[in-house]
Amino acid sequence: MNLEEVKLSQLRALVAVATYGNFSEAALSLSISQSAVSHAIATLENQLGVILLYRGRHGATVTPVGDRILTYAKDMLLTLEKIGKAADLSKGLQGGQVRIAAFRSISTHILPDIISEFRATYPAITIAITEYRGDQGVEQALREGRADIAFTCLPPEEDFESWELLSDEYIVLLPPGIDQPSDPLSWDQLLQYPLIASPANDYCSIIHHDYFAQNGKTVTPAYEIVEDSTIVSMVVKGLGITIIARLAAEPLPPQVQVRQLPVPLTRTIRVATLKGALHSPPVYAFLDRLKQHTPAIQSKADRLNAHRQDAKLPQDAIALNRSNKVATFPKSLSPGADSTPLERSTPSG
Repeated sequence: MNLEEVKLSQLRALVAVATYGNFSEAALSLSISQSAVSHAIATLENQLGVILLYRGRHGATVTPVGDRILTYAKDMLLTLEKIGKAADLSKGLQGGQVRIAAFRSISTHILPDIISEFRATYPAITIAITEYRGDQGVEQALREGRADIAFTCLPPEEDFESWELLSDEYIVLLPPGIDQPSDPLSWDQLLQYPLIASPANDYCSIIHHDYFAQNGKTVTPAYEIVEDSTIVSMVVKGLGITIIARLAAEPLPPQVQVRQLPVPLTRTIRVATLKGALHSPPVYAFLDRLKQHTPAIQSKADRLNAHRQDAKLPQDAIALNRSNKVATFPKSLSPGADSTPLERSTPSG
């Protein structure tokens, strides 16, 4: 056994393979080649004189001894992280890094203004943003020490400290070829259209399901799509309607119609940190900047919610039969049209 030559890069490779269950995804997460990961693991096994991983056609799993060593490897990497934080503390605000875990709408519409101003004041501090879909990946990044600050939508767990940043309204997007003047929509108007939604295990779909259940409604999506931009594009093409958070929908295509839900629905976006964490001065400075801008951020969201860019309806738009409140649809939105769900995709992160 030769412990003198064990490298931190080998321990990172071991943790990555154990996390992802295969060498290829581990290599992607470490930004190195798959052969480099394989070589690091093989060298580490040779140095320790034990087999750390079972290799098979379906991936890699840790051996019993590998599992024990994996625990120590994680502890060593976490200790290294703490060493880095201690060094950052000594640097004050003349250097260091702020690591942020967020979702796309926050990264697109909220963070750029804050980061631009922050960097103007502290040009030596770097900002790293990792985007996730939903709260699970964001919270996990905080717990595992991969992020200093996170943006979440669900009520925070007990191991987090948080405050409310903004409320984001859920809206209904309608295709351009429908004459639906009501705003907000009635339940009958909303439920007569095919729904384009996120996959059932997605954060947004869970919110939709709870919303309908609380109002005594049952809805089966006609399509289940991962990416918000794809959902909006399908609405533009007349394949159905969608319920989406305003920030997630921006920028809205000009031809899409925006309506309110029968009963208002909002998501509360929060800023979260790990409770009791020892933050560096750059992280505290960024948190202070966020708190200073919270009223302005909410005001920006309010302006988006108030500004509905309803497109001018085409002259041949389908009219609502007001005598019996039954709508006549374009062929693509007819209740009898083929509404077979698309193949479901699993969201990454």
